[in-house]
Amino acid sequence: MKSQDIRNTFLDFFEKKEHLIVPSAPMVVKNDPTLMFVNSGMAPFKEYFLGNSEPKKNRISDTQKCLRVSGKHNDLEEVGYDTYHHTLFEMLGNWSFGDYFKKEAIAWAWELLTEVYGIDKDLLYVTVFEGSDDADNLKMDTEAYDIWKQYIAEDRILKGNKKDNFWEMGDQGPCGPCSEIHVDIRSAEEKAKVDGKTLVNMDHPQVVEIWNLVFMQYNRKANGSLEVLPNKHIDTGMGFERLCMVLQGVQSNYDTDVFTPIIREIETITNSSYGKDEKVDVAIRVISDHVRAVAFSIADGQLPSNTGAGYVIRRILRRAIRYGFTFLNQKEPFIYKLTETLSNQMGDAFPELKSQERLIENVIKEEENSFLRTLDQGLLLLDKVIDDSKDKTIDGAKAFELYDTYGFPLDLTQLIAREKGYSVNEEGFKTEMQKQKDRSRAASASETSDWVILKEDDTEEFIGYDTLTADVKLTRYRKVTSKKDGEHYQLVFNMTPFYPEGGGQVGDKGYIEVPNGDVVYITDTKKENNVIIHITKNLPSDLDDTFKAMVSDEHRRLSASNHTATHLLHQALRTILGTHVEQKGSLVKPASLRFDFSHFSKVDADQLQEIEDFVNARIRENLELEEYRNIPMQQALDKGAIALFGEKYGDSVRAIKFGQSMELCGGTHVQNTGDIWYFKIKSESAIAAGIRRIEAITNVAVGDYFEDVEKQFESIKSVLKNSNEPVKAVQALQDENANLKKQIEALLKDKAKNLKGELKNEISEVNGVQFLAKKVDLDGAGIKDLCFDLGSNMDNLFLLFGSETNGKAILSCYISKELVAAKDLNAGNIVRELGKHIQGGGGGQPFFATAGGKNPAGIDAALDSAKSYIE
Repeated sequence: MKSQDIRNTFLDFFEKKEHLIVPSAPMVVKNDPTLMFVNSGMAPFKEYFLGNSEPKKNRISDTQKCLRVSGKHNDLEEVGYDTYHHTLFEMLGNWSFGDYFKKEAIAWAWELLTEVYGIDKDLLYVTVFEGSDDADNLKMDTEAYDIWKQYIAEDRILKGNKKDNFWEMGDQGPCGPCSEIHVDIRSAEEKAKVDGKTLVNMDHPQVVEIWNLVFMQYNRKANGSLEVLPNKHIDTGMGFERLCMVLQGVQSNYDTDVFTPIIREIETITNSSYGKDEKVDVAIRVISDHVRAVAFSIADGQLPSNTGAGYVIRRILRRAIRYGFTFLNQKEPFIYKLTETLSNQMGDAFPELKSQERLIENVIKEEENSFLRTLDQGLLLLDKVIDDSKDKTIDGAKAFELYDTYGFPLDLTQLIAREKGYSVNEEGFKTEMQKQKDRSRAASASETSDWVILKEDDTEEFIGYDTLTADVKLTRYRKVTSKKDGEHYQLVFNMTPFYPEGGGQVGDKGYIEVPNGDVVYITDTKKENNVIIHITKNLPSDLDDTFKAMVSDEHRRLSASNHTATHLLHQALRTILGTHVEQKGSLVKPASLRFDFSHFSKVDADQLQEIEDFVNARIRENLELEEYRNIPMQQALDKGAIALFGEKYGDSVRAIKFGQSMELCGGTHVQNTGDIWYFKIKSESAIAAGIRRIEAITNVAVGDYFEDVEKQFESIKSVLKNSNEPVKAVQALQDENANLKKQIEALLKDKAKNLKGELKNEISEVNGVQFLAKKVDLDGAGIKDLCFDLGSNMDNLFLLFGSETNGKAILSCYISKELVAAKDLNAGNIVRELGKHIQGGGGGQPFFATAGGKNPAGIDAALDSAKSYIE
């Protein structure tokens, strides 16, 4: 059974069980501070489990792309070394929100596995929660046990502990006992030796969990206690790759047709063979897994970067590059070539892979080029670390620095060190790693209390499109204490005019008026699991009062101006550069806007001017806002609205139209484009391969910009001789500067010629070597010319010159080529060692090298030490 058929069979089965089949949500999580990525099938449905939203239907089924590489669920280091852990994986799931419960979930799971897929019942084991005698004092899940007895022999129903059979989404929130289904695919001979039940949950590669049925019936509170949920839910997750392994009769996920096309392509590109060498096999498994994670992330709008989710993606890709570099001898980019194979393999189920194929390929290729350059730099640094190491042992802190700065994993440093006869202080490395983790944990540490419910209200409605003021009631609040933000409160109102951060637009600020005259300032507004949260340092004095909510008019007005400008900019880019342009991110603040878009070349000055003119033309047209609220998604698309990749849309959407510009958008906008006043591009740059960024301003910020430009212009005119014609005056200064440079260059050449004659007389013979070490008053280029000029007229020459330029020290070493060979001298090694005197370092070729440092006072000591190399 092919993987595509396995996936479709699952979805068809639950569709017949009256489940609504929904598409996979984007992997990159928005509006949930507890998650970077979707790490389980239930994550996109948290708002339903928490009771913050109503699902379209009480029964849902899907296949969800998940990523587990950070936080509590982190499988990264296992990937490649075993055959069943992955960074990216598909989670097949069926969900019940207050509808069916254990009886149906268990019956349907058994029916699908044994009757539809035809898995032999004798291969299966199930686990149920055995209860706990800790603070929760939970009883055994006898209900699930009794149901299972109808389908499977009791000796195959195993009791599991709290770690394995009580599922929680986090420190707080819905949770409950779970029942896992495990499969034993070992050979008959192995089964005869060891009973399969003893291997369940023991990380055996052929006795694996394939499906987890979670019975959500409790809520974990901030104080650690459990309360019974008013409605019981079902949350199941089946590992698609593991299911394929079982149904295709292979012993490894990587032997299924989910991975074999990618593995074959890796073998072809790298001229390697899978299945002959374990180190090569691990590398191929790592690469075949990681390219999937990176490609899906880019398709969902998350580019590699140095922070947050982008850093995680970059780390995954760099791990793949390292394995190819070390074990497959790949010194040039190659992983990007796997994009087409992946798209062909999974593009039907996940069309974003096909539509974003070129972008994925370009981003990965650029990242590969960049990291391979970094690896080269790291190798040079590692050589220096090895040279500086004592007792043939590399300091653990230095090894960690290589890891932290250059992405060198410990195993790569150990491999290179071992080849040179060195070892690495592994404990020292682990100590530094733990220090970093502790620092990170401390920096992000926070404590969130339970919600204090003041008023049951399911609406909590956003009314901010129509008004900036409203009379509101506080429905709930909670206290948050974090290292970063200190102590503050999060408030939820029955309705609110405050726009929560989203769609690239920052959240509203403002205040609420209390009847007694007090004012409580709202410093930010965010959305968490579909709840609008207002952040404030203080609570109102009387929580039961009715408050006057007031959004900052200027903050909202300027944010709206910039948000509408991003829509017009998007239209301009697609009109002028081409319809291949797609929005890849934005940031809308009162002061400025930032817009990221797909485009594969620099936008030149003429095009930027055309884009700016296009937007300003739309502003001058005074286009009225046309807003479509709660319009069916398909109807909006049929009208020409643009949807953004990586965004999660419902069946009903909001569409914003200004003239010919129409986009799906939940943000706030001006009523008329004339309200923007003017649009000015400040910069255009590349942020990744195939991704450009435009930063711009509108409205008040443009006025401030022009005022500042005028002040600078007047200041420039005031220092020019011909202030009436400033351009001519600047050109005259440039011409004069160029002439003076030529004169200086000529004087320096004359100086070097004169110096050459003087220095030639100072050269002395030491052990048959013509030697000179001296401080000279020349720049680096002049010293190099001097060295090669002297070297062309003399044999067996060893020169070391020191100089000082702008408070920095420079050492330059020249050694005749015949001397390099005869005496085994190396200028690069020599300046690297002597560079310690000037608190710096350097390198170069065996016959000429330079070092720079920040301590000119050490030049004399370096010169004094030079003779020791030939004595």
